[in-house]
Amino acid sequence: MKAIVLHEKGEPENLKLEDWPDPEPRPGEVVVRLQAAALNHRDVWIRKGMYAGLKFPIVLGSDGAGEVVALGDEAPKELLGQSVVINPGMDWGNDPRVQHKSFHILGLPDDGTYAQFVRVPFEYCHAKPAGLSWEEASAIPLAGLTAYRAVVTRARVKAGDNVLVTGIGGGVSTFALQIAKKLGANVFVTSGNEEKIERARELGADGGANYKLQDWAQMVVGMTDGDGPDVVIDSVGGDTLAKCIDIIKPGGRIALYGATTGLPKTVDLRRIFWKQLDICGSTMGTQDEFAAMLKLYEDGSIKPAVDKVFPLAEAAASHERMEEAGQFGKIVLNCE
Repeated sequence: MKAIVLHEKGEPENLKLEDWPDPEPRPGEVVVRLQAAALNHRDVWIRKGMYAGLKFPIVLGSDGAGEVVALGDEAPKELLGQSVVINPGMDWGNDPRVQHKSFHILGLPDDGTYAQFVRVPFEYCHAKPAGLSWEEASAIPLAGLTAYRAVVTRARVKAGDNVLVTGIGGGVSTFALQIAKKLGANVFVTSGNEEKIERARELGADGGANYKLQDWAQMVVGMTDGDGPDVVIDSVGGDTLAKCIDIIKPGGRIALYGATTGLPKTVDLRRIFWKQLDICGSTMGTQDEFAAMLKLYEDGSIKPAVDKVFPLAEAAASHERMEEAGQFGKIVLNCE
């Protein structure tokens, strides 16, 4: 098969299209002929050597959708020929509150989805929502699951909540916007790009604030009738998180799934306990959460935001696109 193989850390040009051994299913596994695969920042960090447990050579890619074409012993026969989306978060464990130490993500240490075929345990293959294209379906897994757990499980968003999603434009943040809206919440976003704020409105956002403006936090307060948001879904960290703690409504919930700007310089801890805030971390999710997340896309009322589709051979260009940080939604590879 053809696959994008990384032999050493470095620049996007290190991602090479090569002939790679066809995967053979072991007991309990299936082989999926991939139609599309999506990028995550995790792929860029691995390529740059900024990720734990590096090994080379490796086929990157956590997200993928395609058709089951081969079964190992113990894999259900009815899966053969089925259109599936792969849950890349494997071996979560028995405690839904936190992942087991054996938890790992497809694409390192196991070869991932930047390829024509991939081998995975059968239980991580979920039926593709019928109304989605291959590109849309491939965009869902890692980012959609991360957003679902942050919004639904950890932040407990409900109808009528005012929800602030920071840093709109990336995969997880766009999924968080869609999922919160699907639950009946009012959703507000931040970005340093007015075009991304407008794109968010097209996805259903009720308002947006440009964080390059000094008073962005007070703009959000104004959008929520002076109360502040009930919930913040944050991946930015830094001073943005500090301002979110300042403006969130008493009794509010903050779910953190990233920290692109690092730690806040200062945080008024008194606001956290005086306002009775719940601040929680969130990473990936369980098999049950993945299945529940996919159900939100079954009726076709929402579809993942796809930024741009590249041929598999242009994986290097797709990484360059991600590093430019200009995308809105998911960057996808066509694996055919």
